[in-house]
Amino acid sequence: MSRPIQVTFDALDPAKLSTFWRDVLGYVHPGPPGVTLEPGQDPLAAWEVFLEQRGVPPEARNQASAIEDPEGKGPRIFFQQVPEDKVAKNRVHLDVRNAPGLEGAERMAALEAECDRLVALGGRRVSRSEPAPPMSHGFIVMQDPEGNEFCLD
Repeated sequence: MSRPIQVTFDALDPAKLSTFWRDVLGYVHPGPPGVTLEPGQDPLAAWEVFLEQRGVPPEARNQASAIEDPEGKGPRIFFQQVPEDKVAKNRVHLDVRNAPGLEGAERMAALEAECDRLVALGGRRVSRSEPAPPMSHGFIVMQDPEGNEFCLD
């Protein structure tokens, strides 16, 4: 029997990092428990109100954040605040599947366009690996705003 998973990131700034990954993946921030959000209402602003009403001091309100697949297919991603910076290469990373079914120059052009979008969101380009069939169709290695490596694939 399969089990659902949650992917957890350690973060210095959970709200900022979750917003980056929300925009990368097309996910959404869920609203606070028991709160019905109106269409167009900002879930992060709703969280601020929720935490203030419960007496959480401002300095403790960015200890965690989460994003979810609006279609309910992908894993929930959780961001927890930690005091230390990232100091080594990830042992696990995400592959963001941006060009499934595309090959060669068309694939790499799609990956480059997405790379440009993610750099504008705060990501950083690290390297590009050219297609080397049949083992690799080409990919771009990137980092999120806190230095976590991921691939555009």
